[in-house]
Amino acid sequence: MQGYLETILAITGQAEAIPKQFFRQKLDILHKGDDSPVTVADQTCEQYIRDALADRFPDHSILGEEYGHSDKGGEWLWIIDPIDGTRSFISGMPLYSMLVALLQDGAPQIGVVRMPELDEVFTGSPDGAFLNGARLATSNVTDLADAYLYINEGNKIALADPALFQRLCTSGREQRLGYDGYPHMLVAMGHADACIDFDLEPYDYLPLVPVVTAAGGVITDWQGAPLSLKSDGRVVTAATPQLHREILNILE
Repeated sequence: MQGYLETILAITGQAEAIPKQFFRQKLDILHKGDDSPVTVADQTCEQYIRDALADRFPDHSILGEEYGHSDKGGEWLWIIDPIDGTRSFISGMPLYSMLVALLQDGAPQIGVVRMPELDEVFTGSPDGAFLNGARLATSNVTDLADAYLYINEGNKIALADPALFQRLCTSGREQRLGYDGYPHMLVAMGHADACIDFDLEPYDYLPLVPVVTAAGGVITDWQGAPLSLKSDGRVVTAATPQLHREILNILE
């Protein structure tokens, strides 16, 4: 796994120059079939990563947000989200990220989360979770009453289930509304204790899994099941199993 991790770190280290050169510049914005935005930065960045992976691992499959599934069969699948948080990116918010995961027989083994504007890179693998080479660990908070809770995609949750949104906004010690992958990394760092997320795609959540779990946290769907390519896009990250169980009770 270490060889795979070193390779994808080198590839994404080169690729992060692409969104940085377009950030806070005038861009044409297209909208896909689901009305989500896409820019030349998303497309160019994913193509660079795909080409580099295909050259290095020609027998591996690749699934990316912009260019879909290149299915080679076999046990290895790379997942790519070139710019997680395109809406953040096009509005000048520096908390967009670059997400890559390597799955073996459907299970995430390696996760890389790059924050190009923050010069931060998170990694998760069987060897542990790290931020710029420093080992990560989640907090030891076990009670929801003591937890700093991020609610991602709160506008969507409020529209889909107003009662649940109200419960979440009155849960925990403190609540913050957020978007995209960075709040999950705050849990991995031990700064936040939990993050509730909604309406995600596999390329949004699977790269987070190795980082959160290797840091000692728990990340599942809202029923407590492990995340997979077929998960419904509702995700919960928590610092400890006890806190995770409390949040699942709210989500029910």
